[in-house]
Amino acid sequence: MRYDLVIFDNDGVLVDSEPISNRLLAAYLTELGHPTSYEDSIRDYMGSAMHRVHELVLERTGRTLPADFDDVFHARVFAAFERELKPVAGVGEVLEKLTADGVPYCVASSGSHARIRVGHRTTGLDRWFGEERIFSSEDVGRGKPAPDLFLYAAERMGVVPERCAVVEDSPLGVQAAVAAGMDVYGFTAMTPAGKLAQATRLFDDMGELAGLLG
Repeated sequence: MRYDLVIFDNDGVLVDSEPISNRLLAAYLTELGHPTSYEDSIRDYMGSAMHRVHELVLERTGRTLPADFDDVFHARVFAAFERELKPVAGVGEVLEKLTADGVPYCVASSGSHARIRVGHRTTGLDRWFGEERIFSSEDVGRGKPAPDLFLYAAERMGVVPERCAVVEDSPLGVQAAVAAGMDVYGFTAMTPAGKLAQATRLFDDMGELAGLLG
C-alpha cells in the first residue's frame, strides 16, 4: 500500500449516521423557531462540529441557541442510533483488509468522543477502534475545515501528513484534508461528486476503497 496511515471520517463513512442526525437536527432547529429542512441541514452542517450550528444560527438570526442545545440534541441522536444505526455497507471488509495488510488506521471525526463511541458500539465497529485510534474535534481547537484534527491524528499515530490518506464524505472534511497536505478519497454515496471535487479520488461504493488505496 502506498500509505502509512488511513484516516477515516466517522459519520457517513464508517457509520450510516448522516440521514439520522441531519433529520433530527433539522427538526430540532425548526422546533426552536429556526425553520430548517433536511436538505438545509445536509448542505450547511454535514461534516462539521457542533460549534458551526451555533455560529451559523447566530450569524443568520442574531439569536443564540439554548444553553442545553447540544445535550438535548445528542440525547435524541443517541436514542435514534440505538434504534436505527447501521455500519456503512462494505466498511468491515475494508478494515479487515487494512488489518491483514498491517496498515495503521484511525478515525478523526467532527463528532464528540461520546457520539463516536455510541455509534461504534451500536454497529459493532468498536472491535476495530480502540481508544488509541479515536480522535475527535473535541481534541483540538478548531474543527473541520481547519486541518488541525487530521494533523493531530497523524501526529498521535506517528505518521507524517504526506503519507496519510483520508476518507471523507463532506466538503468541509475534504477541505480539511487538503489543507493538511494529505491525499483524500471522497465518498460520494450521499454527497454530489461536484461538492467533493478537491478530493484526490472519488468513489461511490465502499467496496472499492481497499483497491483504490493500494
